[in-house]
Amino acid sequence: MKRTRLLALLAVLAMIVAACSPSEGDDTTTTADGGGDATTTTADGGDTPDTTEPPDTGMEAGSGGPLQILQWQAPSQANGNLSSGTKDILAASLVNEPLLDVAPDGSLVPDLAAEVPTVENGGVAEDFTSITYTLKEGVVWSDGTPFTADDVLFTWEYCADELTGCSADFSTVEDVVAVDDLTVTVNFTNPQPYPYISFVGYTSPIIQRAQFQDCVGEGASACTEQNFAPIGTGPYMVTDLRPEDVVSYEYNPLYREVEDGKPFFTTVEIKGGGDAEASARSVLEIGEADYAWNLQVAPEILQPMEAAGFGRIVTSFTANVEHINLNQTDPAADPPSEFPAQHPVLYQNGEFARALSLAIDRDALVAVGYGPTGVPTCTIWPVGDQATTNQNWCLTRDVAAANQILDDLGYLDTDDDGVREHPTFGPLVFTYVTSTNAVRQSNQDIIKSNWEEIGVVAEMSNQDASLFFDGTSASDFSIWKFFSDMEMFTNGATAPDAAGYLDGWITDQIPTAALGWPASDNMPRFSDSEYDELAVTANSTASSDPAFNGIVQQMQDILVEKGAIIPLIHRGNVSGISNTIEGFGDPNGWSSEYWNIQDWYRSEG
Repeated sequence: MKRTRLLALLAVLAMIVAACSPSEGDDTTTTADGGGDATTTTADGGDTPDTTEPPDTGMEAGSGGPLQILQWQAPSQANGNLSSGTKDILAASLVNEPLLDVAPDGSLVPDLAAEVPTVENGGVAEDFTSITYTLKEGVVWSDGTPFTADDVLFTWEYCADELTGCSADFSTVEDVVAVDDLTVTVNFTNPQPYPYISFVGYTSPIIQRAQFQDCVGEGASACTEQNFAPIGTGPYMVTDLRPEDVVSYEYNPLYREVEDGKPFFTTVEIKGGGDAEASARSVLEIGEADYAWNLQVAPEILQPMEAAGFGRIVTSFTANVEHINLNQTDPAADPPSEFPAQHPVLYQNGEFARALSLAIDRDALVAVGYGPTGVPTCTIWPVGDQATTNQNWCLTRDVAAANQILDDLGYLDTDDDGVREHPTFGPLVFTYVTSTNAVRQSNQDIIKSNWEEIGVVAEMSNQDASLFFDGTSASDFSIWKFFSDMEMFTNGATAPDAAGYLDGWITDQIPTAALGWPASDNMPRFSDSEYDELAVTANSTASSDPAFNGIVQQMQDILVEKGAIIPLIHRGNVSGISNTIEGFGDPNGWSSEYWNIQDWYRSEG
């Protein structure tokens, strides 16, 4: 969820579930900076993407009528640079574009850039200290003004100011130079073996200097007009945005592919509200909407909906993991969840976290909530050869071992009320919050019951998803404020870069009130010098280096062994799409699900 950070690395993710499997999600995305190969990015997140041009519909751009998308986690705004919540970044992705995007297979493709820079074509410096982009000619903003390298430069200036609160991470960028109108160079503070971070992927879009020049710094969030209706180069323009409700768009007549009949649809509406099950039913069973995002719905409910014949389920696996964050700070302190107030039980208490993890029946969580679109996991990066296997003890539930660990820690049930006590904290009773969602509540019920068997009580609660995942942290319920002992959700990466993604748990990524609760990735407030040092090493090591996989596996091990997180389920991204929509291709788990919306069209059948 941070800059949601853009990543790079990859390995082979050989787990795409058949298009008829259920359950999806990516509540947050994460972008990052860091190591990977310098020339290519291929992830194997599924089949080779469909690059076939849609057949000639015989219609002009914007002549296809309305398209309705259901995002039950409703967008709060449409500036993709000011939010790490997937719901907002998706809304922005129809309007603002990056220089490069990530295809369904993890490869890089040009967007506003003319080509993917590499060492071979001279775009990437041989010492990996810079990357130079040549921009496409003739691209204009939706207000008719030219898109130039100066807009790229401004986007960096906008995000480089910490007070702006950008979710994009430009910490490795020394400066950005607009060489000329169609050439821009990004210079790094140190060599970047994987240089495709800044301005790459839907979480790092370019914004217009002319529109946002007065919105840099602490006044950024107050620029409501700009944040609700950004000027873009993409296929659509925002015409109306009602936070937590609906975003309306009309096609951009100045879009660069209009002469090719793109985009097809005249208008698009992203409608929020309701829940995942209702969204699924609307598309799959009733046929009254065209696309339903994030279908975290129990398989026994979802599959019969698909059988109605109005729509189909589309699924992709990337690096999305449903997990529990264990707050390393004390939510009961004043101020809450801030260092130096360490949590009296959870702070780097790896053995306690191990006991909690051993008690969880992950197979039951998958069975009731995910079916074939979820796989039990013991790590936060379950991607091919880069995934650690050292924590696979968690795959076998062992209540006896969990109880023995708690006995050895001295957490005993001295009054025989079924609840163990910590010597200073008292009864092991913890607040545990997640988003309002039938699958998550069913999983909460299982975990609560599992932990009761080892004398631990979880006081379960759930919050509206729009508040829980609000990247502005306007609500005290946001995952970044984390004013509870434990929280559960899915985090994922926007590109197959293990080093960049794991960089999200370094000390510098801890959200704090002093910084305005930026949507940084380190929600557990994990701070560990060994981990921080490994992150530096990982981000300076190419993925082709034989040592690379071992480094990122060690980082994954530390997060689990020192009690920052409890990984639960490797989740597929599951959405529903109407059978009348063509041109969709393969589902894209590495980028916006609407990354190629300009290619979508409605069949006559």
